[in-house]
Amino acid sequence: MSGEQSEWLDALWFAACVAALVVLFAAALRLRVYGAGWRRWALRLGVIAVAVAAVLAANIAVYRHDAHLDFTREGAFTPSREAADIVRSLQEPVQLVYFYQKENAAGRAAVTMLELLGRLNPLLSVEIVDIDRNPARAGAFGVQLYNTAVIVAATHRVQVVSTDDREVALGILRALRRRQPVVCFATGHGEYDIDNFEFHTHFEGAQGHSHNSEGGAGVVQMEQHGLGRLRRAVEKLGLSPRKVELATGRPVPAECDALVDANPRTPHAPPEAHILGRYLRAGGSYMLLVEPDFAVEPALAGLLAEAGARIGAGVIVDPVDHYFTDEQMIAVTRYANHPVTRSQALSFYPGARPVEPVTGSGVKATALFASSPKSYVVSDRAHFREETATAERRSYPMAVAAEGKLPGGDGRPFRLMVVGDADFASNSFFPYLANADIALAGISWLLREDRLPTLKPPVEVLPQVTLTNAQVRWIFILTVILLPGAVALTGIGVWLWRRR
Repeated sequence: MSGEQSEWLDALWFAACVAALVVLFAAALRLRVYGAGWRRWALRLGVIAVAVAAVLAANIAVYRHDAHLDFTREGAFTPSREAADIVRSLQEPVQLVYFYQKENAAGRAAVTMLELLGRLNPLLSVEIVDIDRNPARAGAFGVQLYNTAVIVAATHRVQVVSTDDREVALGILRALRRRQPVVCFATGHGEYDIDNFEFHTHFEGAQGHSHNSEGGAGVVQMEQHGLGRLRRAVEKLGLSPRKVELATGRPVPAECDALVDANPRTPHAPPEAHILGRYLRAGGSYMLLVEPDFAVEPALAGLLAEAGARIGAGVIVDPVDHYFTDEQMIAVTRYANHPVTRSQALSFYPGARPVEPVTGSGVKATALFASSPKSYVVSDRAHFREETATAERRSYPMAVAAEGKLPGGDGRPFRLMVVGDADFASNSFFPYLANADIALAGISWLLREDRLPTLKPPVEVLPQVTLTNAQVRWIFILTVILLPGAVALTGIGVWLWRRR
């Protein structure tokens, strides 16, 4: 029986027990005891005994089939959906021992969440230990810190210091891995560095230099930014990040389960395109994230077109679906049906170029998402208004996922993902909205793990409210026009009524 079915069964048991107690109470109010002497007392004792037995049976049933009810809108007392999915998907026994301090409120909350997770699947054994009362148990597991979860699977033991159930669920995923897949990040062409955690964003637009998004932005400069946050998320998923330099001319290492080339700044040489071609023909997985101003070398462009993706020139401008007031920061709310975009929410891309799918023999290519039908492409980001009148309006795909076999390839099919923007995965924009989900889902698909439960590692960010241009426009209409207008009309109506 699945965890979800067990939850429904527990809820039905709980409802049935409550209904039985209500019926018992109502019956007791109407029950009349007849007779006299010892018979009357015997009947009274019998009624009391039956009532006590019914109450005990109901309590035992409720205890064995306890239902958890959380009436908060945010689900504050319920484990996260991602953690619950991971626990429900367990196919082998996992032992989870959580060491906490009873006086710590966060620790007590984490204990409640873990106990609820333990009820979702009998294969997850949860043990709670107060480290102050049982230091010997902590010493046996080598635990020295409060709020530490020790996760023991068949072949691995993982320690997670956290009060977040999602972090513990990530630890379960790491403990279940038989091997650690290697995600290689290409270097040698000025790509974003996975050791760089800088995330300060500079905007350069027609209105001058700014450190935020006020007034819109024509150009986003992020030369010193990196992929440190993406790398940290990859490590939390139990993957091993590694740097690989393509400029040396050596083949892509065989241990690279996926190769990520994020924001190359200098063109690839023709021999490097041949290296990538051999890698794809051998069944490799390749992700290319390119900025609008990147010049694609012809040999690489030919290889990508053969593999199912054609990178276009220019910058997409979308006057309908964009973030805040910047029409070049494309907001995406609709996705194609693909494992990478499954159940994804709003994501945004600060400066994107078109990427079209190419139909080929033995290759299946899918456009993952696109701009609105009223968008257009310009060549000059800073003076795009001058090209607005003559530009063609249509929907432009911005990302393509392709898989299949290239001519001369053997073995398993390759997988390719090309996105016409690299900034969405950088430190500045990675944690916000669904950007991290898209990047991590793409890596999971490249690793052929797209059927596994997905979980985005928590990333600490400042709280903020993110709105699309349409949402901002409706808020303006409601608060500046409709509400004041309604008040004015009401006042005029009252004034006219009193004059009569």
